[in-house]
Parts: sequence; structure tokens; C-alpha cells
Amino acid sequence: MDMTAEFYLQTIDMVFIRHSLPRGEMTHRDRRVDPAAIRRVGLMTIEGEKDDITGVGQTAAAHELCANIPAALRASHFQKDAGHYGIFNGSRFRAEIAPRICAFHARVDRLNARAQAQAARARRPRRSGSLAQKNWPIESKKAAA
Repeated sequence: MDMTAEFYLQTIDMVFIRHSLPRGEMTHRDRRVDPAAIRRVGLMTIEGEKDDITGVGQTAAAHELCANIPAALRASHFQKDAGHYGIFNGSRFRAEIAPRICAFHARVDRLNARAQAQAARARRPRRSGSLAQKNWPIESKKAAA
């Protein structure tokens, strides 16, 4: 892993021993971390049936904590016969998990693109009538002379 021992131990303490995030006690740069403030990103959780590090059902907490993410931007996958490391690499990851992750990202990208297009349309001023019906100012030749 590419992290310092201090960071790793602090993370273990905050996340797994004190449960600071679900208790609303986790802070970053002196500001409380609020997962319910997350609204416009996709959330996909993956669990392995034989995971000896993260228990089955534990990732459901992420969905509960991020309560304001719309259902269309959520997914959960349970991988049969996979342990903790098997859900991150190896042949089962490449054959069964990675394609689900790619499909989920593609779906989230499509939904976000659609939402952005709708927001852009809503910001545009509406035109009423055709150009021929507009009362355009016309300068007379006398006024121009």
C-alpha cells in the first residue's frame, strides 16, 4: 500500500474502532464529514461472499450514510465465492466484477449527461413567436439621412 503507517493506523482507529463516520464525529480540516451531503455521484458497493476482512452486509452502511444519492445512481454487487482480495483483482475480478463497474460508470455518465443537458435547457431564455413576428426597430431612410 502507498500510505504511511501513521495514516493507516489513524484510518483503522477512526473507521473501524471508533466508528467516527456513522456517529457524525469524523472531521477533515476541522469540518465535520457529512455523507448525506453527497448527492450527484454514483455509489457502487461490492462485497465478497468469503471476505474475511469486511463482513457481508457491511457496505450497506455506505448506502445508508449517503442517503441523498438518488436510487438511479446506486448499485450493489455481491460476488459469490470471492474473498476480500478477490473482489479487487484476479480472474474473477476481470471476468465478473470489472465489467459491472464499467457498466455502472457508463450508466452514471449517461444519467449525469442527461441531467446536465436538462439543466442547460432550463437556463436558456425561451423564445416566443417566430422571428417574422418580432417588432424589430427599422430605421427609415429619412432618419438616417
